[in-house]
Amino acid sequence: MKFIAIDVETANANLSSICQIGLAFFENGELVNTWESLINPEEEFDPINISIHGIDYSDVRNAPTFKDISKKLIPLVQDSILVSHMSFDRVALYRSFEKAKLEQLNCSWIDTAMVVRRTWNELSKKGYGLANVAKKLNLEFEHHNALEDAKTCGIILLKALEELSMDLNEIQTRVKQSIDGHNNRINLEGNPDGNLQGEVLVFTGTLMIPRKEAAQMAAEAGCDVSSTVKKTVTILVIGDQDTTKLNGHEKSSKHRKAEELIKKGQYIKIIGESDFKAMVGVQTLLKC
Repeated sequence: MKFIAIDVETANANLSSICQIGLAFFENGELVNTWESLINPEEEFDPINISIHGIDYSDVRNAPTFKDISKKLIPLVQDSILVSHMSFDRVALYRSFEKAKLEQLNCSWIDTAMVVRRTWNELSKKGYGLANVAKKLNLEFEHHNALEDAKTCGIILLKALEELSMDLNEIQTRVKQSIDGHNNRINLEGNPDGNLQGEVLVFTGTLMIPRKEAAQMAAEAGCDVSSTVKKTVTILVIGDQDTTKLNGHEKSSKHRKAEELIKKGQYIKIIGESDFKAMVGVQTLLKC
């Protein structure tokens, strides 16, 4: 699992006036490298911007321009997954490439603000700014320093992936879905009279039947249905896996987490979709 968290600071209200850039490189859940640079935006500095990040013209007088820095930047980030908090940094890069008459980057983007809003309910409507999220997660950093912001952004994404038991491909799908539950994060309470009452079930992979329909079947049979693998889970149902979306792994992040919990002594039954259907009696339902 690889991604690059990125943050920029600007000299004035023009988003193309980047005066500082920071990159944080993450692999397999760890920060493995960083890169940062001051940039001469060849524009005036607005006092309000200086008051935010503390950078003024004297700091960048001898710094490279964005066009100069692009020779180093492009090989570092081209064809990568770039991560930023909100759209500011993405638009700033786009406008800077446009201003320098350079071909735009070929990258995919993840907005961690959108991730946060779909991970922690109390942050879904407000309070999802970088500083507030970092405070919630007990992360200390120097706000409005491009590299510090980039590193914090990357760590927030890792914590969200852990919270949701998702990988990068799954989270990219999740952020395209609405916040209020029109998605695959299904949580249902089981029928107390069902034969499987007391079981806590999670789905992973692509099922032959719609995920919501499968969840309803499980709940009617007595299972509590969870969207994440946690210490209370007792059943993991595995659908088909698209190996191109597993980032080199043979199993999904939920499957791997379940196996980790099993190794620690937790009892979890891992079953396929056909066994799940038989277990909840769907075959009998279909004959009726």
